[in-house]
Amino acid sequence: MNKTKAQASSWPNLPSMPSAEGVWKLHCFIRPILVVIPLLGLLLGFGARLAGYGQWAGLIWAGSTVPVLSALLVEIVASLRRGDVGLDIVAALSMTAALVFEEPLAAVVVALMYAGGQYLESFAERRAKREMTALLERVPRTALRYRDGQLEEVGLDVIAPQDRLLIRQGDVVPVDGIVDKGVAVLDQSALTGESLPVQKGADDAVMSGVTNAGAAFDLRVTHRAAESTYAGIIRLIEAAQASKAPMTRLADRFAMAFLALTVVLAGGAWLWTGDPIRALAVLVVATPCPLILAVPVAIVSGVSRAAKAGVLVKGGRALEMLSRVQVLVIDKTGTLTHGEASLSELKPLDDVPAERFLQLAASLEQASKHVMARALVQEAQARGLALLLPSDVAEIPGEGLRGIVDGHDVVVGGVRYVRRQIPGLGTGLDGSRYPVGSVVVAVAIDGRLAGLLVLADRLRSEAAHVIDGLRRLGVNRIVLATGDRSDVAETVTAGLSLDGVHADLTPDRKIGIVQDEKRHGFVMMIGDGVNDAPALAAADLGVAMGAKGAAASAEAADVVLLVDRLDKIPVAIQAARWSRRIALQSVYAGIGLSVLGMIAAAFGYLTPVQGALIQEAIDVAVILNALRALWGPETA
Repeated sequence: MNKTKAQASSWPNLPSMPSAEGVWKLHCFIRPILVVIPLLGLLLGFGARLAGYGQWAGLIWAGSTVPVLSALLVEIVASLRRGDVGLDIVAALSMTAALVFEEPLAAVVVALMYAGGQYLESFAERRAKREMTALLERVPRTALRYRDGQLEEVGLDVIAPQDRLLIRQGDVVPVDGIVDKGVAVLDQSALTGESLPVQKGADDAVMSGVTNAGAAFDLRVTHRAAESTYAGIIRLIEAAQASKAPMTRLADRFAMAFLALTVVLAGGAWLWTGDPIRALAVLVVATPCPLILAVPVAIVSGVSRAAKAGVLVKGGRALEMLSRVQVLVIDKTGTLTHGEASLSELKPLDDVPAERFLQLAASLEQASKHVMARALVQEAQARGLALLLPSDVAEIPGEGLRGIVDGHDVVVGGVRYVRRQIPGLGTGLDGSRYPVGSVVVAVAIDGRLAGLLVLADRLRSEAAHVIDGLRRLGVNRIVLATGDRSDVAETVTAGLSLDGVHADLTPDRKIGIVQDEKRHGFVMMIGDGVNDAPALAAADLGVAMGAKGAAASAEAADVVLLVDRLDKIPVAIQAARWSRRIALQSVYAGIGLSVLGMIAAAFGYLTPVQGALIQEAIDVAVILNALRALWGPETA
């Protein structure tokens, strides 16, 4: 990881908050107050009338409108400075006109309903973002550091170079460093896409983001936690929350046309009748337009729904594109396959039955923490074999182990390790004849070679179902793009409904495949390794396998799978399409009803107060409709 990239990936101090988050919290604090002020003012004004002090009612209502109008004007100025012109202007015009034309009751009703609508939108967004916030809990925030002869749990932000950390089995290495003590068996698939673990000895470099697949070891820190690959997940969350959707920009274009229509109807009614109250009624009916409420709620709801399923969508643009995908380019290792070892072949070489030598080997492997040992134990358990208790176990980490199982002397490990343990084994012990990428584990029993266990990376069980499901959703072209050998790619994908298989690809050639496929429609690229990151960025929509994938691919992608399952992709596509449909329904229904109300007001059938109540009822209805995107139809 280069310095620039590392600095961009800095892990923020936990107590600090980004400015956007601070603004969000400030709005969450202010909006309830802006609802309470006009509500109390409205009640106090009616109370004053009932008590015989009707002359004070208008002042109370007008005074209660001013705080809402002032806050709205501040937001409008800030929006105009960003170049955004929206229908908040209509709300400000209607409140201002009501005060100028001495319609304080209409003014306070508009203020209450506007503030209430904004608060309802805020509530909807908080409800929709709940699952997004919960995703942060998946990210490790502490590490075990040696200090004064003891271990202390510290935050990642205080870790400094030369600190010594204890990396336990299963831990994700939080910072870059070197092996200080012990042997590290590392799952590097998150960084390289390599499905099988690697072994690191003393003074070997270890990158942050890899998983300790073996016994605990000590790590000497070489870089600060600011360079951790996990910092990228924070930026993904922030991007998902702060992104502005293309549909929202489309709503802004609608808003300009609607604003012009509002001004024409209000001005025309005034000029035609000479009654400014009719113009005021038109303005309040258009306050605020559902365009500024329904689209953000539906988009955030859709993003939240996908997040709840374990799919992190980086905001509205990605959600929009996810609903329009027509072509899929997919990587192999760690994407179509699991990216981890499993038993692919069991080859007995002696008179010992295959199930028996697997049982003895797996029984001995119970004493090891190696990832290969776990694979063998899981395979034996899946076959229903009873595992026996090993004794007198001696292990060389990363190479193999020897012990007594059920009275038999059993040796399990790599070919060279078994040859050293039992010289003169003879022929049959040749692991070079198996496919590139496979790992051959030799098993010797009582001084004789019992067989070989071949471990390889297997195709995901859901792969065929996902591909068929994507085709049903309208993805009409699916191709494989991998850096593996052609024969391996063809073998692994045999039986899958693919339109093409491209192998032996370098990262730049993967980009070429993505660019070429764009002539067939909008392209979604799915990958997990660092070598996939350029292609993910080049695609119309990049999807990264974030559960185990590389940080670089997650940062380059528009969508990140936070669960290691491909079948979440169709779920996310269905959620995106449902959210877009709901947003458009809300916009069209809201605009239609608002226009009808404005016409009625222009012809004098609605007073300003009646118009305000009717329009805000429309706004509440479209917000509630937009919230349907949180649930929607059942997805497969």
